[in-house]
Amino acid sequence: MPLGLIALALGGFGIGLTEFVIAGLLSPVAADLGVSVPTAGYLISGYALAVVVGALALTPLVNRWQPKRALQLLMVLFTIGNAASALAPGYAALLGGRVLAALAHGAFFGIGAVLAASLVAPEKKAGAISIMFGGLTIANVLGVPLGTFVGQQWGWRATFVVITIVGLIALAGITALVPDAPATRERPNLRAELSVFRNTQVWYSLAMTVLVFGGMFGAFMYIEPLLTRVTGFADAMVPWLLVLFGVGLFFGNLLGGRWADRALTRTLLTLTLALALALAAFALLADYKIAALLLLPAMGFFGFGATPGLQMRVLDHAGAAPTLASSANIAAFNVGNFLGVWLSGLAISAGFGWVSPLWVGMGFAVTGLLVLIAATRGERAVRPPVAEPVTV
Repeated sequence: MPLGLIALALGGFGIGLTEFVIAGLLSPVAADLGVSVPTAGYLISGYALAVVVGALALTPLVNRWQPKRALQLLMVLFTIGNAASALAPGYAALLGGRVLAALAHGAFFGIGAVLAASLVAPEKKAGAISIMFGGLTIANVLGVPLGTFVGQQWGWRATFVVITIVGLIALAGITALVPDAPATRERPNLRAELSVFRNTQVWYSLAMTVLVFGGMFGAFMYIEPLLTRVTGFADAMVPWLLVLFGVGLFFGNLLGGRWADRALTRTLLTLTLALALALAAFALLADYKIAALLLLPAMGFFGFGATPGLQMRVLDHAGAAPTLASSANIAAFNVGNFLGVWLSGLAISAGFGWVSPLWVGMGFAVTGLLVLIAATRGERAVRPPVAEPVTV
């Protein structure tokens, strides 16, 4: 395995920790800053929107540079944002720090995914992308529960201090392990990159990403109050329950990348359907602890198992403009995150209860499945008949 993939995964770990750890700290952050839990949820959705802005605005700028230099700059920005979050005197300042850190997120993964795919043989691209995104899953397996524990023991600000340190370590890893001049083709200019959005299948892919991630994270980001106020787990159990979710993410990402390399469309269809069923089952059985212990990792497995395939699908249809398309897909992940959290927060505020985010998530996943079916039919409709074998 190329050492550069380890560095990319390390950066993904730090970014994943920042994005997701707040899910285990919503109640203490809300109490400390004097806001409601749904208002604290805007720390998640605000981060997601900033990722979209960063992915689409920063990527064309830093893509002119050597990838290693771009990734170093983005990790510096990310680290400064987390340091500002740790020192934030109030809710608005904390939101500002998270927005600053989020601006680096989309461009980092967009550039990093293309770089990861370039470091391996063509038939292993989805697997390489899954290794990079493995940093996100490890953040959920180990980082988020640890960050939640740190926040419960020493306050939520201590969690952001830890993340700042992780950012510095990730920066060192990128400096040491990412090659200065990876063997990639010449990067296209901005006009060539923008041409990717003329492809209908790219838009289908982006829509699927929005819906699949909106389904999973719209439910997950309110999982802490669901587990404590509905299922009846003690607060001290939350970090360990998040480990279960993270284990599901880790193995879903690992196996999803392998399956996508073998059969991309079938893998996405199966995992999206399974996600919808898992969310519905969780909503119906949320009162039962055994059900939560089984369905929490299942939700992570099916949702994040689709990640390498979703990223690979948009790259497959991007043609000669992979970097902006890749970053746009990272933006789409976070549009889904924002919409899922926002609509779930509205459902909670409207009085539908802490289980309602699971139903919102199921609706997202079902819609994503329908979009994927439409996209698959569209591919078949435009695919020309093959009269003889074609050599690529």
